[in-house]
Amino acid sequence: MANIKIKSQTLNMTEGNPTALIIRFAIPMLIGNIFQQLYNLVDSVIVGRYVGSSALASVGATGSVTFLFFALCNGVGSGGGIVTSQYFGKGDEKSVRDCISNTAYIMFGMSFVIGILAFVFSGSVLAAMDTPADILADATAYLKLQCIGLIFVALYNYASSMLRALGDSKTPLYFLVFSCILNTGLDLLFVINFGMGVTGAAIATVVSQLVSGAACLTFAIRKNEYFTLTKENLKPNSHIIYQSVRIGVPLSMQFSLIAISCMVLQSVVNGFGPIAVAAFTATSRIEQLIHQPYQTLGASLSTYCGQNYGARKHDRVIEGFKKSMVMMFVFSILMLPVMQLFGESIVRIFVEDGAVIAMGARALRITSFFYVCLGTIYTVRGVLNGVGDAIFSFVNGVVEVVCRLIFPALMTASAFIGLWGIWYSVGVTWFLSGLTAYMRYASYKKKHLITEPEHNNEITGSDHCLQVY
Repeated sequence: MANIKIKSQTLNMTEGNPTALIIRFAIPMLIGNIFQQLYNLVDSVIVGRYVGSSALASVGATGSVTFLFFALCNGVGSGGGIVTSQYFGKGDEKSVRDCISNTAYIMFGMSFVIGILAFVFSGSVLAAMDTPADILADATAYLKLQCIGLIFVALYNYASSMLRALGDSKTPLYFLVFSCILNTGLDLLFVINFGMGVTGAAIATVVSQLVSGAACLTFAIRKNEYFTLTKENLKPNSHIIYQSVRIGVPLSMQFSLIAISCMVLQSVVNGFGPIAVAAFTATSRIEQLIHQPYQTLGASLSTYCGQNYGARKHDRVIEGFKKSMVMMFVFSILMLPVMQLFGESIVRIFVEDGAVIAMGARALRITSFFYVCLGTIYTVRGVLNGVGDAIFSFVNGVVEVVCRLIFPALMTASAFIGLWGIWYSVGVTWFLSGLTAYMRYASYKKKHLITEPEHNNEITGSDHCLQVY
């Protein structure tokens, strides 16, 4: 019985209530994303409380660089997931299987090359970012080990993106939960019992990523019928590779540009010393959790819109966006008083240093006023990625880079704002990015979603839309 393939793990989102479908798909993914973030959170909490604030700053100083390396790999894989969801919505099972194999070639090839380059240049990148000298050695060691684990992250992201494109958001969750528990146990063992410090936390994370990736992919191969591939499916398919790269490269550029802009911001933060770096690390870890409901909503919308766009149901794409905006707004309003009233208690989870706690709490009060803008970015991104709008991905990344190049340096240089310009600039970046994202959606909707498609075998739309049929 163990080798029987099952199709019940898939979810067709082209029929039924959009809100119920999106929530049903999003809840397991949200839980999974939160557990995935616990990798970094556990590292930060254990390192910050048992090794010290300098060690916490060492881990935090690598965050934006790690994001850059991961983004270069995972964006192309995300493009493969979008193409897969559109073929699934159309009901083309052969092309779904072709996508599964060809996305693997792209994603693992990218992760291998980027991993080597990242390992070699990680120390130079951190030095160029003016990472404080007293944390540079630990930060470099932590980052190099993360680079080794890059292919393991790609392994899990590949398996989970393919499963989610087919409407299965539950299977990736199961393996993430186990992996997070494993990561916590290994963190406690390596950091506290063995006294390995930052290096121990990095090793624990890499091992856990390997376990979750290998287990998730193995389960998918054994249990999901779409992963039953013939020799024909395993052949490189230039058309699918082209479509995946056509969508994935702009996504990689978007994520990479955002990562570079975060590196610029981190450089500004580094200039204010270890206390500011530790506070920024703590608030960044907290806001990574705040990002998760938005990110999950966007990813759910991407699958939902991809399937419905493939099925030529444009009205359901529009309805899904409207319902998701309401859900996003409600969550944003609920989180505002939490950050305003309980910021100190939340930051205290990560570190015991009073100066860091006070700085971090005030920072959370600043950025929480902009959560609606952050949610708008993710919601619009989910819709436009799902329908294959490659131009938006690049433009959105450019906006964030420009904002983070200008506003952090400008605001922190002001005698009136000073240090707090770090977090005000984050809020302003979210506002402008959210505004431009919504404007792009309004334009795209008017040109390509409201107009009824012609009754033929091709998807209509401008030349930047995904044409896979």
